[in-house]
Amino acid sequence: MHPLHDYVAKQLADKLKDHGVIVWYDERREFQPFVDEVRGGPRSATKPVPVALAGAKAALAEYAGSLFELRAIVEPLVCGDKPDPVVIFIPGLAHDVKSSVLMELEKAGRIWKPELKQLAKNLLLQTYTLGLVDEMLRFERKVSYEDLARAAARNSGAEPPSILKSIFHDASGNDALLAAWLVCDARDPEIVSKDAARELTKLVKARLGLELAADSPLPKLRAITLRYVLAGEFRLDLSCDVPASLHGVAKPSTKDGESAVREIARRLRRSHADAYAALADRIEEELGLKNATLPAGALGSIDTFRFEERALLRHAGHLISNGKFTEALALVADREQSFWLDRDVSRKAQWDATRRMAELGSVAMEVRLAVRQTAGDSAAWLDAYVSKNGWFRLDQAQRRLEAWVANLDEEPEERPLSVVRRAYEDVCHSMADGFTNALAKAGWTVPGALHQTRIWSDVVCDKPKPVAYFLVDAMRYEMGVELAERLPKTSEVSVRAAVGALPSITPIGMAALQPGASASFSVVEQNGKLGAQIDGSFLPDLASRKKHAGARVPKLVDVSLDELLSLQPSKLAKKLDGAQVIVVRSQEIDHAGETGFTFQARQVMDTVIDNLARAIRKLAGAGIEYAVVSADHGHLFFANDRDESMRTDAPGGDTVELHRRCWIGRGGARRTGCVRVQASALGYSSDLEFVFPAASGVFKAGGDLAFHHGGPSLQEMVIPVVTVRTKARESARPSAGPIEAGGLPEAVTNRIFSVTFYYGGKQMLLGATSVQVRPLLMAGGKQVGAVGMAVDAELDRVTGTVKLEPNKPVTIAFLLNDESASSLRVVVQDPSTDAELYRSPTDIPVRLGM
Repeated sequence: MHPLHDYVAKQLADKLKDHGVIVWYDERREFQPFVDEVRGGPRSATKPVPVALAGAKAALAEYAGSLFELRAIVEPLVCGDKPDPVVIFIPGLAHDVKSSVLMELEKAGRIWKPELKQLAKNLLLQTYTLGLVDEMLRFERKVSYEDLARAAARNSGAEPPSILKSIFHDASGNDALLAAWLVCDARDPEIVSKDAARELTKLVKARLGLELAADSPLPKLRAITLRYVLAGEFRLDLSCDVPASLHGVAKPSTKDGESAVREIARRLRRSHADAYAALADRIEEELGLKNATLPAGALGSIDTFRFEERALLRHAGHLISNGKFTEALALVADREQSFWLDRDVSRKAQWDATRRMAELGSVAMEVRLAVRQTAGDSAAWLDAYVSKNGWFRLDQAQRRLEAWVANLDEEPEERPLSVVRRAYEDVCHSMADGFTNALAKAGWTVPGALHQTRIWSDVVCDKPKPVAYFLVDAMRYEMGVELAERLPKTSEVSVRAAVGALPSITPIGMAALQPGASASFSVVEQNGKLGAQIDGSFLPDLASRKKHAGARVPKLVDVSLDELLSLQPSKLAKKLDGAQVIVVRSQEIDHAGETGFTFQARQVMDTVIDNLARAIRKLAGAGIEYAVVSADHGHLFFANDRDESMRTDAPGGDTVELHRRCWIGRGGARRTGCVRVQASALGYSSDLEFVFPAASGVFKAGGDLAFHHGGPSLQEMVIPVVTVRTKARESARPSAGPIEAGGLPEAVTNRIFSVTFYYGGKQMLLGATSVQVRPLLMAGGKQVGAVGMAVDAELDRVTGTVKLEPNKPVTIAFLLNDESASSLRVVVQDPSTDAELYRSPTDIPVRLGM
């Protein structure tokens, strides 16, 4: 036989396999030659005859003038529970949809009404380009089954096979061929020498609807076609009048042409990304689109040209500046997978900053409205702040924004950033003002709340031993919530709020977390020093607190977070041997803020949360299943120094200590906008007085920091109490996992850099699907950075985990949070076990500012 016969037979056999009975209407009698071939000659009998179709056996019954007769002769073949395969061929008759005599058979099987030209076209496209096939099968041209059979068999009477297909032998299909020609001129000499330009122009006309002069130079034809495709896609995506520069560019005149333009443009981006970027930039320049005045909202959903991404980012910033946060979020969500952003990590980082700005602005509006409507006692304010969808989300959104902006080499547009920062400050001011008033009316208590002085007695002491007790300096409540979310799903985790002791400064808060604080706690002055007093012991500093705890808790081990993370497992086990309580201290947040490194403090906050999670998992591996994490106080943290209008003169008088958010002493002036509290009103056996600026103001206490604590705001006083049980891992997967990395930098010169990961290899033989991983940056046992963005993968921004699909490259943008690291390793972990699936082979030096 021949290819056309085999192709039609295969189509018919596939339908028989699925349906069993095929009622084939051939109104134009196009397929009679095929049926004769199948039968082996002209029809000679009324009854069905056995035939073979692509190896499948069936009975062939043919219409000979009576459908009733046809139904009767087929009936014996289909009357059983499992009817034999039957092809009922009806030439020269149209299908009667409403009253077909064969309706029962049609319902039981399938009606088939193929067109010869369409079937032949599908087959011929395997040999010829679309232009040649369209010319062979053009509407006015009559071609028979025999004609098409010869063409499919490449007989001498048919059109010659495609020269273009032989030149572009590695291109699969017409669209791939056109795309390969558009991006590269390497095969132009062969096209010219083999006289294939005419076939090329036919293909362009057939697929895109663009008329080209075959005698024009190929570079000119390429430029015209490329301009037609990219300008066409851009024009089709535009919802406003097109720029005048596009008026001279031809456009598709049919829906098929428009679809082809879109498909070719997509293919260029997908299969020839590097070449596309350069070509699109050139066309953008030629058409003067960068300077075109176009409304950003009319640019559509596809970024054909680079200028569109930048215009839309400016538009998102404009929306934020005008308080349209929901619209800005929708715009960012719609453009997160833009071609240009996936290729430029720095631009994608700017979009992520815009998303975080919009999220902060949106939460600020929500919380501002809720604050205005809150009129309850101090317990109601606390509940509104810490409930599942409480106001703490405002601080969380602010921290995530500021930590991200601190890592950018180029700060986002000033106006939208200023708008959301001001919105945050205004809401914080209102929250602090309202809570302070409610607190004062309640006698400086929060009824029903866990007080900081009871955390040791009510929480830590109840835990089975050994237990780890994390004391994290300046950790806000929202950070405790995020810590809980970053712990393994297999852990038992709970988060509750506690109210800190006033003033909310380190010597007082850390003392309130000590053993014995629930029975006896006061804030006093001795020899000019401020400190807490527990059961007669004066605790003004860390040394005195460590001595106090060591004397009251047998088998206590005290270790810093940095030391814990740096210790090898064997040395850690030796250090913890026999310990009943392990105190883990973290001062990273407060140290960075209080020592003037505001920028570094913004960077380090996320890293501290990750390292606390790592420490809890590491202790679990050493057999310490139970842990309690809390803080001495929280903090207010703004992007900039307080405005002069927010600064207040200190009271003066007998000053014991002066902090930006509290004055401690005796006497002094009564300042407007300040709240004065006697120590006795706070339950302390002391003659001290405390003065706090109202709302979120600060005293003129030197320095220009934006990091403050000491006062009675929710952010400063409400601390997290995170209780965790993490069972020790029984086993972990080996570190030689199925993850490979490409594009590792020789040195880290920017805080944001990207690496491409591949998951697959031998694991694919075992039927592997997707895998959840945690990419991070490590230095000396500590985490110094984490994943910030992912291209072509799902990213869980809270847990920092990414889903990798087999054999699909994923680009991860890392954020280096700790600039003190001199070198680092790129590591990929299993988030459930901490087992390393990948570690970069050598240390990568950190050389920021180069």
